[in-house]
Amino acid sequence: MGDKQRILILTADAGFGHRSCANAIAAALQERYGEECVATVVNPLDDARTPSLLRRSQSDYDRFVQAAPQVYDLGYQASDWKVPVSLAEGGLMVAMHNTLDETLTLYRPDVIVSTHPYYQAPLASVSVINNDYVPVLTVVTDLSTVHSLWFHRDVDMLLVPTEIVAQRALDSGFPAGRIEVTGLPVNPAFAHPQDKAALRDRLGWEQDRCTVLFSGSKRTRKIEPVAYALNHSVLPVQLAMVAGGDESLHRRWLETEWLAPAHVYGFVSNMPDLMMASDVIVCKAGGLTVAESLAAGLPLIIAELIPGQETGNAEYVLNAGAGEQAAGPLDALDILLHWLDLDGALLHERADNARSTGRPDAAYRVADLAMTFARQGAPHREHTLSAYAGQLREMLRRATESLSSNPYDGA
Repeated sequence: MGDKQRILILTADAGFGHRSCANAIAAALQERYGEECVATVVNPLDDARTPSLLRRSQSDYDRFVQAAPQVYDLGYQASDWKVPVSLAEGGLMVAMHNTLDETLTLYRPDVIVSTHPYYQAPLASVSVINNDYVPVLTVVTDLSTVHSLWFHRDVDMLLVPTEIVAQRALDSGFPAGRIEVTGLPVNPAFAHPQDKAALRDRLGWEQDRCTVLFSGSKRTRKIEPVAYALNHSVLPVQLAMVAGGDESLHRRWLETEWLAPAHVYGFVSNMPDLMMASDVIVCKAGGLTVAESLAAGLPLIIAELIPGQETGNAEYVLNAGAGEQAAGPLDALDILLHWLDLDGALLHERADNARSTGRPDAAYRVADLAMTFARQGAPHREHTLSAYAGQLREMLRRATESLSSNPYDGA
């Protein structure tokens, strides 16, 4: 066998979705292609060469969306116009050039898979300046409301989760022949359904109760009151509560006197098993959580969302008939009562809709495309930035001189 194909997967840690998507693709590559490739997941925003403003953007994201969600929404919408997008791309080309240039030199990838919108324009700039073109596949991680930074025209394939995003890309001017609807890559385990009764037996859950899964984290605030509302209801439910990395929430749930059968977890590595063993999930409308729930055929009660980027995810679920959005804990309780009425007729309908909407094999499709491009190399075509190679080099030269004379970047 010849040399292994080198696949570089770029991600970020602003939220869970980008990292989880990257890990899903890497897992699918390992499962399907084994010794034929080496898949490496890298977060360039963590690199010391990246300006501190961008490095901090990952932790600042959490604080900002929690403290001022409406302000975040306005900023998100204002930045998604043609001029702000062009300015942002220019800034990212300068800020990320050294990091990405040296990352590509280190890993020498045969193909690059990007799961974050910050990397498309800088990768195109590095390729033009070095006259060295590595195929770039962009995997969009939101289901409906998508920022235009994702749609840089020099990427070789735009892999989108839904037809809605495909249409948005077309409307932005992205070439139709380089768009494919793959679904949002989720853990490949979702493509291998397991028997619900066997899973519950292994988990120690009761078999004959409607099981409501809670997906909590440091980014959620409105999930917890729904759990307490269901705990004090007379519904025949059992509760499975995942606190994620929120140790304070985990502790509160452990100390709660649960009237309904309850199973409390902190950070888990078997979320596919928990989802496939449950009947309903109460969650935030993050792209990853929504995609995983749909892949598991799990109806969603959406208790909260980040205005702007997650609004479209919630709308996607509602339009598919795979769930509902709750205005508060009593509304969530009313939704579940309605679903369980008439022997759970509406719950079964919601589950069928979720199952038919989900794409549990998306990670495999992205893995197949990554291997195809790795073997074939970059297509021969004109890149939009090629005509500006001289200007790009001059822009980087001036930026380098400016940083050399004033190296403080606020770290």
